[in-house]
Amino acid sequence: MPNPADARAAFAAAAHARAPEVTALTRRLMAVPSPNPPGDVRACAEVAAALLRELAPDAEVSLHAASSEVTNVVARMSGARPGRVLAFNGHLDTYPVNETLPWTVDPLAGAVREGRLYGRGAADMKGGIAASLLAFALLAQHRAAWRGEAILTLAGDEESMGPLGTKWLLDNVPGLASAEGVIIGDAGSPRVLRFGEKGFLWIEVEAAGRAAHGAHVHLGDNAIDRLRAALDSVAGLAALPVAAPPAVTAAIAAAQGISEPLAGAGEARVLGAVTVNIGRVEGGTAPNLVPASARASCDIRLPVGVTCADAEAALHRGLDGLPGISWRILRRFEPNHTDPAADIVRRTHAAAEDVLGCAVAVNMRVGGSDARWFRMAGLPTVVYGPTPHNMGGADEWADIAELEAVARVHALAAFDFLRG
Repeated sequence: MPNPADARAAFAAAAHARAPEVTALTRRLMAVPSPNPPGDVRACAEVAAALLRELAPDAEVSLHAASSEVTNVVARMSGARPGRVLAFNGHLDTYPVNETLPWTVDPLAGAVREGRLYGRGAADMKGGIAASLLAFALLAQHRAAWRGEAILTLAGDEESMGPLGTKWLLDNVPGLASAEGVIIGDAGSPRVLRFGEKGFLWIEVEAAGRAAHGAHVHLGDNAIDRLRAALDSVAGLAALPVAAPPAVTAAIAAAQGISEPLAGAGEARVLGAVTVNIGRVEGGTAPNLVPASARASCDIRLPVGVTCADAEAALHRGLDGLPGISWRILRRFEPNHTDPAADIVRRTHAAAEDVLGCAVAVNMRVGGSDARWFRMAGLPTVVYGPTPHNMGGADEWADIAELEAVARVHALAAFDFLRG
């Protein structure tokens, strides 16, 4: 293998020189819509596979149909000698374009204005995919300088929680579940490297009552009143004690000065606590009728240090004895994290500070991503991507300088990891 310092310098120079390619790659991906719903990503998967064959001609590129509409993409190549396995991951599906929104640009054309790239998927996450594609291409260009194997996986259904995408890939792609490091370019901020995510329970609470006329409340049982009492109990989960590992608590605190100005004041508190959002309530038919039924849906977010079982036990204690109340779990995922001291975290963090030339925070992530599938399988995983603007709305955009920086960080982190 070449002299390590010379090889690293040559690779870094190539990453810097090729970084502007990320805009054109993103635009080619954006030009093929892949909204979820409905979730048909087949055409976008074909384009991504074609790009990979152009960028890394010697890589093994394959398409994998997990359903009639969900197609996943896998590319892999080996370095100069056996070594560790590094995986890139991203999702092809986006929020719906929704032409009824007040778009001022063609949502699929990839308009470039004043250093911004506009269109659906620019930030979430075709820009992040393009960054990983370029990083993969740079590794292909410098195969003699690293060892091990690089695998790039593009999933088809992250917006619907990933069972046919990343979960399918982990279950079916040889060697992927053995990766010692995973880099995901999902939306976030180049100033913050994310090593973990809160878990969640989505629940539905139903209240049954007895109908009566509103003037004769003594003859009825108000289902909405019963639901209110139940929801007060659900909201009480915010007081559950949290037993997070000290390294996680310390990382959240250390990141606050950089992360909160970007993500909003209060982020550190939210990352370390259970939060409850009562997102939907329905019941009753008229003001002068005692309602016989009512229903609510709740999103309970769990920090590292509170398990789904902890939250479910608290729900049983608070709800099971209430008259007329029943509840069920709609969806659940455990909180997940990678040790902040893990090699993939340290090397990505170092690469980010090198490229940006300033301090970069290492923090948890409030929202979820496909990183949870890798972490649940025991794979050390980081999320590092561009800042999302108008994500899911009209005129979604990403900063082009950020996309270029993310591409360089993905490339350098992978290179350093595979040489380590």
